[in-house]
Amino acid sequence: MKKIIKNGTIVTATDTYFGDILIEDGIIVMIGVDLDAAGAEIVDASGCYVFPGGIDPHTHLDMPFGGTVTKDDFQTGTIAAAFGGTTTVIDFCLTAKNAPLSSAVRTWHAKSKDKAVIDYGFHLMVSEVNDEVLQELPQIIEEEGITSLKVFMAYKNVFQADDGTLYRTLLTAKEQGALVMVHAENGDVIAYLIEKALEEGKTDPIYHALTRPPVLEGEATGRAVNLTELADSQLYVVHVTCAEAVEKIAEGRRKGLRIYGETCPQYLLLDQSCLEKPGFEGAKYVWSPPLREKWNQDVLWDALWNGSLQTVGSDQCSFDFKGQKDLGLTDFSKIPNGGPMIEDRFSILYSEGVEKGRISLHKFVDVIATQSAKLFGLFPQKGTIAIGSDADIVIFDPHVKRTISADTHHMNVDYNAFEGFEVTGEPVSVLVRGEFVIRDKQFAGTPGSGQYLRRKRFGIPEKLPAKEPAPGGVV
Repeated sequence: MKKIIKNGTIVTATDTYFGDILIEDGIIVMIGVDLDAAGAEIVDASGCYVFPGGIDPHTHLDMPFGGTVTKDDFQTGTIAAAFGGTTTVIDFCLTAKNAPLSSAVRTWHAKSKDKAVIDYGFHLMVSEVNDEVLQELPQIIEEEGITSLKVFMAYKNVFQADDGTLYRTLLTAKEQGALVMVHAENGDVIAYLIEKALEEGKTDPIYHALTRPPVLEGEATGRAVNLTELADSQLYVVHVTCAEAVEKIAEGRRKGLRIYGETCPQYLLLDQSCLEKPGFEGAKYVWSPPLREKWNQDVLWDALWNGSLQTVGSDQCSFDFKGQKDLGLTDFSKIPNGGPMIEDRFSILYSEGVEKGRISLHKFVDVIATQSAKLFGLFPQKGTIAIGSDADIVIFDPHVKRTISADTHHMNVDYNAFEGFEVTGEPVSVLVRGEFVIRDKQFAGTPGSGQYLRRKRFGIPEKLPAKEPAPGGVV
């Protein structure tokens, strides 16, 4: 059925205007005023913003880690994402050394099959570079549309790759049109600091932060930027937390390098003192890189505003406090790293950013959706409201106030990292390709309705469907 979204204020990364949106076959086919409503379902967006659906470029659903598995899979995680205004996620395929890359891709396809309620794509981890990997990568990039490659510079003896692997991945990415992503921390030094802390009997959650100081994030970020310059390639630094890393990214961009950065809502709202909560409560806030001293928050907000950082991902990686986080009750290094963020990313960025004057409404759309679409080969199919784009739309009430709580969230986890925070603004209805997933704050989707996205190579814009707009249909 055709739909017309009427009476809303449409907001993109560049424009704000009052208008109606006509949707047919999952695509936006007309934008205008007083459109002919014959045969169409009317969706009234009075008093609301109409945003493009959020794109979360950083999730870990159904991921094994630290002897356990994340609580949210592709069904519960994407339902929670939809409630939060996200219509596309890009998850990480974890690979194993001495195993074909294609086996990891098959595993992640199996994890997501018949579960996702929103659209999704994959990034691919690269932990080693050899003849087999170099032969497989072009085929996976071409056939699977996986055009982003993740290299860990941390988690020694688990995920960490050496600098030679990172450099050769950068060279391959330049040749194949892929974007290299790095978790930038100095894993070798961190491993030493953890060992030393445990030898001294320092086992509480706060030592997770104290053994991963910001200087080591800054050092690794700078090293990755330098290797990118040497390779004349492109780099995306995930989950940036601190001034030291922001400065290295900004320095690279000032030199004209293709360097991009992402931060996360937890780093914009929470700080290192959370890990000092009594009764092992600090374990709820153990993820990597760790939370930093509060003053770094202003640096991150400024970096989003001035363009040093381009995106906000959730780094969704949920573990129950009871039964999973408490694996590290007597040893902080055994606390599974990660937190439940996928549902609150959109509202927190609006409430803490737009409502408090830290970013503009257009910048909000840019960092929550548009930049991720552009960087990861989905624009303008995703990430904007335009004729020919997918009708991924969030009808958002900017007036409602609510308090975040595990009692009301939709993630499959027993705590919320933002428990008790009041936010302004909430998604009311969410459509993916023109179909309601959330309608009037109630789930209306179907597990398995989410589509896998084969993405374009880095720097190549998505070609829109060859459907001509109706005459006079554009505002």
